[in-house]
Amino acid sequence: MDEQLIYATLGKEGFTELTAAFYRRMREDDLIGPMYPDNDWAGAEERLRDFLLFRFGADTTYLEKRGHPRLRARHMPFQIGEAEAQRWVEIMNTAAEEVVADPGIRAELLQFFTQVADFLKNQEG
Repeated sequence: MDEQLIYATLGKEGFTELTAAFYRRMREDDLIGPMYPDNDWAGAEERLRDFLLFRFGADTTYLEKRGHPRLRARHMPFQIGEAEAQRWVEIMNTAAEEVVADPGIRAELLQFFTQVADFLKNQEG
């Protein structure tokens, strides 16, 4: 995966649009949408955007606000099995189809998001 190419293609604006498109759909999702507190949608969107900007663009905002990502530990309170992981990837992929014009970049992002979702699973099935 070429993080620099992905960031050069999307930039901060593209990742901001991607996370916004993702959370518009997440609010309507009946499987994993309820995992998000109703009073923190904006915070969740900001954290994901900042994480992606850190991961792909070396932007330090996420680290300054939250420290090390510790993704697995931060997601441990949520029951994430195969169905939840797949749904997260589906929603993210749909958001990427809306926002990311380059099919090669979309494919690389989908591979990354699939790996992350798989890593975060903490339930069987």
